[in-house]
This record gives sequence, structure tokens and C-alpha cells, in this order.
Amino acid sequence: MGPRLRIGFLTSLGIIGLSAFAGFGAAWAANQNSDELDKLNSLLGGYLAANVARSTNDADRATLYYRGALALDPDNEVLLNQSFAMEASEANWKRAVPLAKDLVRTPGKHRMAHLLLGLNYFKAGSYSRANKEFQAASDGPIGDLTSTLARAWTMVARGDAKGAIKLLDIPGQAEWARFYLNYHKALIADVAGRRTEARASYVRTFGQDNRTLRTALAYARHAARRGDKKLAKSILESQVTRSDGEPHPLAAALLEEIEADKDVDYLVKTADDGMAEVFYGLGEALTGEGGLSMGILYLQYALYIEPNHEFTLAALANAYEASQRFADAIAAYDRIGSDTPLRSSIEIRKAFNLNSLEKADEAKLLLDKLAKDYPEDLAPLDAAGNIMRARKRYGEAVEYYSRALELVPNPDKRHWSLYYSRGTCYERLNDWPPAEADLKKALELYPEQPLALNYLGYSWIDQGHNLEEGMALIERAVALKPDDGYIVDSLGWAHFRLGQFDDAVRYLERAVELKPQDPVLNDHLGDALWRVGREREARFQWEQALTLEPEPEDLDKIKKKLAEGLPSGAGAKIPSVPIKAEGADPKPEAHKETNLAPALE
Repeated sequence: MGPRLRIGFLTSLGIIGLSAFAGFGAAWAANQNSDELDKLNSLLGGYLAANVARSTNDADRATLYYRGALALDPDNEVLLNQSFAMEASEANWKRAVPLAKDLVRTPGKHRMAHLLLGLNYFKAGSYSRANKEFQAASDGPIGDLTSTLARAWTMVARGDAKGAIKLLDIPGQAEWARFYLNYHKALIADVAGRRTEARASYVRTFGQDNRTLRTALAYARHAARRGDKKLAKSILESQVTRSDGEPHPLAAALLEEIEADKDVDYLVKTADDGMAEVFYGLGEALTGEGGLSMGILYLQYALYIEPNHEFTLAALANAYEASQRFADAIAAYDRIGSDTPLRSSIEIRKAFNLNSLEKADEAKLLLDKLAKDYPEDLAPLDAAGNIMRARKRYGEAVEYYSRALELVPNPDKRHWSLYYSRGTCYERLNDWPPAEADLKKALELYPEQPLALNYLGYSWIDQGHNLEEGMALIERAVALKPDDGYIVDSLGWAHFRLGQFDDAVRYLERAVELKPQDPVLNDHLGDALWRVGREREARFQWEQALTLEPEPEDLDKIKKKLAEGLPSGAGAKIPSVPIKAEGADPKPEAHKETNLAPALE
């Protein structure tokens, strides 16, 4: 069995472990000459290295290793497919297009290769060949929808908008597919000047989903362009209502244009725009539904047609963030023009990415400049506070939150998190009076906020006062978020602090079920189990905590407990621990607080 067939055979069996390749290769290699063995080692080594690099999101190395393996076995369908996917995902079009041509000559359907070739012919104006490739890409629900939409815009490009709209009139489609079909009918009708059909299709689209910003922008632009500014403004104002009074920057900018009686153009003006919209919309949906690799391919295809499509660039950056490719995310954001209404949101996202790259001071400088450029915007100050808080630089965080609150003369429910965040920082700085005041203010603004309920309630119990009220607050928090392991842990640890060890075990066991990989929760459960006499189980939980990389200050304490157990006797000191709650200490990658939606929702 030669190298090419062996890779295909092993891949078809799903054998991906290094040891499996190594064992099989060793047995096979015993009967090969040195030249064949060297080739095999290089081929398998490159293939394995590429797979490992790909699994760790190291796209540059994965691409290079697949290239090397493919050079040794250029007709291998498995290597062709993997190498093509990596080259296209990284927008290396000079290599991806020839690989797609090679790949479609092999057995199999190879939908993504046909789609790229279709786009390549579309860009060149070869619409008949583009249509043929798009038809060949029709495979499965996503493939069928993509193929149909791409063919429709190809028909628009060659002047047949009527035929394109008819092509999209497919009965019996699933609701999610009908949404895209109706949306693109509306866009095509706009481009073709078919006003009545456009309006009817927008109405159907909005009837299915009126929450998506992109369709709202398209519909509002259509209405404004057609002179119905009242409808346009109502569409945009409904977006503001759904976002608790914080409009998306693009919706706000468009609303200003309409109110200023400026000329408003359609969202999609050409066939190229429409084709990019196909792959942007589906790519953004795929990444949001967990299909990250396929979603990135779709987004890159959109950029292949429209390199400056800002929604696609934002969605691609978000996909990179999800795969912890923070430097690539920053590079994608940098491709968006500086005059965009999204600038403030983009700079905030870049700051979070810099923080994730352990460049907190660079992130701070970027946000300081942004706060200076937008002196009335509290978002940069809030973001800087969150980063400083995550870095345990609590004094600096307090300064940022205080500056943000100075911009809020009449705080409402939206601003609870500023008081909550500042309060947690004061508490970590052992300055309880202002901490308590801020936490109470957060609950005054948002009485059913589980994080604030949990933090204030536990703090009271930890300090030994307001015990009954504190327990009631934590119990309310658990009732609101029963599946939040950190809040359930707080309730269990509160019972522990009060010496109610049986109740503590019950809640702490539930907390560990919810967050089994958290060292603190496992450590807490161990303590509670020890107190109820289940010492063997307690040691197991402490040993488990040690395997989960606890904080350095906790490591020696856990080791001591494993060696000696907990001190006994009525006078044994019960430790005080910091409150840990989901979102209480935002991780560096906690980007969702920014307002770059829907591509980044």
C-alpha cells in the first residue's frame, strides 16, 4: 500500500492519533527501501504536523505543512482537499484556485471547490461557466441554498433579474431557507428597480425575523430610497427598542442620514454586492451555529468578491476571536475603513484582543486614546475598567469606572454593571463601605441581577453580618441562574461558612457538576466533604483540584490539606475566599460587552 492510499485509508477509518500512525508506519516501514521510507516519513510527518497545527488553530503552519505533504504526493485526494481548504481559509487565492481545479477532477462532490471556481468565473465575467460550477456545488441543504442564491446573482449580473427572482421562488423550503430566499429576492428586486416585488419580499422577510440588523438596514434603506421615511425610521427605531436604548452604530448613523433628508442608497447596489451578501450572510450564520471552519471559508469567499465588505470583515474577526487567533482578528479589524460608524466598537474589540495577547498596557493606551477621541462615550472607559479588573489592577479599574459614571448623570438599569464592577474592585481592595454602596446601587437599578445578588449576599455572610439577608440574596441568585456553577458554589460555600456542612455538600456537589474543570469549586467540595466525615472523597476532590491548575496562592494550601486534612475542633478557622461568579472577573476575551452586532453577536 503506497503513501497516497495509506493516508486515505487511515483517514477513512478516523485514525487521527499520532501513536496510531506511528505504530502502523513502523510495521509497514520494515519492508520498504530507504528512499521509500524517507518519502513516507516526510509525507506522514507533514500530514500529521499539518493536522496538529490545524487542531491548535495555527493556520500558517498547517498551510505550510499541507503544502509540503502535497508536494510529495500531488494526486492525493485527501491532501488536495485539506490543502485547498487551508489555502482558501487563509485567502491564498493564487494557490487555492488551482487546487480547486485539481480537486474537482477527483471523485467526490467537493462543494467548496466548485463554489470557489464559480466565484472565480463570476469575477471574470464568465457567467455561463460560473453558473455551471454553482450548479455542481448543490449538495445538501446549505449547498443547495448557496448554489441557488449564487446562481440568482449570476443571472442578475448578466441582466436577467426577472429570471433570478423566479429561480428563488422555490416551494416547500424550510423556514430558515425561506428567510434567505425572501431576503435575496428583495435585494435583487431593489437592484432591478422592481419596487412592488421588493416591498413584498421585505415584508415577508421581516415577518419571519425582524431582529436581524442586516435585514433591518436593507429594509430601512429600501423604504427611505422609495420616499417612505416614516417606515424607514420605524424600522430603525424598533432596533433601538430591542437593544434597551443602545442602538447599533450603523443603525444610528442611518437614522441620522434619514432625519437629515440625505440621499440614501440601497444596501446592495450591484450583482457583486449581492454575491458577497450571499456568502457573508451564510458565513456569519455558520460561525454563529458552531460551524467555525466552514463559516470562515464562506466569509473569505465573500471577501474574495468584495475585499472591503465591513460586515464580513467584522464577522471574520469575530470568528478568529472564537478560535483564539487574536492577532489575526486585529488584522481583520484593521482592514475596515477608519471612517466607519463602527470605529469605536472596533477599537474596543481590538483592545480586548491585545489583552488576550498579554498586551494589556497597549490595550490601555488604545482605549485611553479612544476615550479622548469620544469624550461622551463611556464604552471605552468601561472596557478599560474591565481589562484592568481582569488583570487584578483594581485601583486602575476603579478610576476608569468612576470616570464612566461621571458621564451618567441619571443612571438607569443599563448602568448597573458599572456600579457592580466598581463595587467588586473596591471589595478586592478591602475598601468595603464604597463597595457595599456600589453593590446596593447596582441592585437598586437592577433588582433581579444574579451577579450583584450573589456578590453582595456572599460578602455579608463572609463578613459575619446581615446573615439572613445575605443568604436570601444568594438564594435568589441561584433561583435566577440555577445552572451557574459559580453562583451555586457561592450558596454552598455560604452554608459552609455558617457551619451548615450537609447543606454545603449538597450545593457544592451540584456546583462541581456544573463546572467540573474549576479548581476552586473542587477544592470547596473537598473541604465540605471533609467536614461531614467523607475524608476519602475529600482527598479525591483536592487531588482533582491540583490537576486543574489552581492559582499559585491556592496550590500550597491544597497540598497541605492533602497531607494533613482540615484542622479539627470548634475553634478551627473557616477560610474566607473571594467570591467567584460567571462574569464577576471578566476574562480577557470577554468581548460580548461591546456593541458590534449582529455580525459579532
